[in-house]
Amino acid sequence: MFVDQAIVKVAAGTGGSGACSFARFKYMPKAGPDGGDGGRGGSVYVVGNPNLSTLLDYRYRTVWKAERAQHGMGKNKTGASTDDIELPVPPGTVVRDTSTGDVLGEVMAGDRLLVARGGRGGRGNARFATPTHRAPREWEPGAEGQAREIELVLKLIADVGLVGEPNAGKSTLLSVISAARPKIADYPFTTLEPNLGVVGLSGSRTYVVADIPGIIEGAHAGKGLGLRFLRHVERTRVLAYLLPLDVKEPQVVYEQLRREIAAYSEELAAKPHVVVLTKADLLPEGEPQPVVHAPEAAGQFTISSVAGTGLDDLKEFLWRFVEAARRDAAASEQEYVEPTEEEDAVLFDPDSGDDRADDGP
Repeated sequence: MFVDQAIVKVAAGTGGSGACSFARFKYMPKAGPDGGDGGRGGSVYVVGNPNLSTLLDYRYRTVWKAERAQHGMGKNKTGASTDDIELPVPPGTVVRDTSTGDVLGEVMAGDRLLVARGGRGGRGNARFATPTHRAPREWEPGAEGQAREIELVLKLIADVGLVGEPNAGKSTLLSVISAARPKIADYPFTTLEPNLGVVGLSGSRTYVVADIPGIIEGAHAGKGLGLRFLRHVERTRVLAYLLPLDVKEPQVVYEQLRREIAAYSEELAAKPHVVVLTKADLLPEGEPQPVVHAPEAAGQFTISSVAGTGLDDLKEFLWRFVEAARRDAAASEQEYVEPTEEEDAVLFDPDSGDDRADDGP
């Protein structure tokens, strides 16, 4: 089962309370306060795990709580802190606070995002001793752990995204150029969930292709399955618009797909793309091949996934296309200017409660 969205409740552990205690020894009945501090409650983190591909684990368990820390004890003993909880998710998962709608972050492979901070431990009475207040009875309770409801939204990461109407031949193409085995049938909306496939070429060259359910007119407004799965092509570097030759007007289909993509996301519509005319084996013999007017496309190919026509040229072109997109992305990242020391100090002001600040008792 492919699960790409889940809502879970997370609660960090409460910190332990400080102790109110006084030391008493055999020949020193009033040795002074020795109440220790409470431990820190466990925090909750969302961690990117490249071995996962869905959010299925969070369909059956929707509440995650860290344990409360132990209280402080006499003899200046600090209570034990509790372990943090980690929620493993597939790379490309976006975490959002459901109450405010704010995006807490995006988790990629190896990332560790804090979503609920554990409560700090309370101070024991030994912390309040002064030369003029030598027998304090004050102590602090542990702070409550942070609790919130978060939404996990998975956006698949691929190099090429296949876009087309139902029965455009996306799943068939994916099955013949990769080892993926999506469901293939002769009725609309055969693909009910996104599929990923790795295309291998000579020289150890590979790239990942994503096939999403068919897009119909009005998909951006919630019709069909397109709205639910369009987010999975947001992560792709390039798009391939698949237009079957068994339709009356491929040009109309292409323009409709472009409108739906643009209505969903202008950024997605601006991604470089290629036009692929599929099902060439269904074109009647002697009938001229239609040409789609697509000035913004980087290329146009005619293929038959069943007969294997034009697949090698398409795979090689997509490889070069993806490599060019990768270089452009790397160049954009290099243009990022590191903040100066003065700017860095402002960004991470210790008084703002950032992680760099000392949050000890």
